[in-house]
Amino acid sequence: MPGSRPSSRTGKAKRPASNVSFSNAGGISVARTAAAALVALAGIAWLVVYVVVAGPDTAGTSLTWMGDLGRWNYLIGFGLVFVGLALAAHPSTPLGRGRGVVVGMLGCFLLGLLWIVTYYVTGQDLTLPLLTDLGQYNLMVGIGFMAVGFVYATHWE
Repeated sequence: MPGSRPSSRTGKAKRPASNVSFSNAGGISVARTAAAALVALAGIAWLVVYVVVAGPDTAGTSLTWMGDLGRWNYLIGFGLVFVGLALAAHPSTPLGRGRGVVVGMLGCFLLGLLWIVTYYVTGQDLTLPLLTDLGQYNLMVGIGFMAVGFVYATHWE
């Protein structure tokens, strides 16, 4: 073998040590990735349950405690989504490294932009439950997605 030298005891050539590491799939934390996904999904689930079961356009008799929170439900739901996405920006998750950072950053920027543009184009005429209920707070939701995009931008190398 070129680049190897014979061992002094056996006279056979030694192989060079391999630099391949099989530990923890390249440093990806399954626990952090799962936690980020669960927090984001919990926020989506919170919003869906509120809009479908306890929202202002429903009778609100099933989950009265949730209906009593009113607009705070949007803050809780979107807050969980934003925190989940921000947790996913950590370098130990797939979205926090390599091309995942670009996908997360551009995805959040475009989602925020689309949210704001959809609100302005449809105005109050379209009966989309979430957009009409939020009113001017749609701007905060769009800017929130863009802010999470900036969290990803800080991790871009």
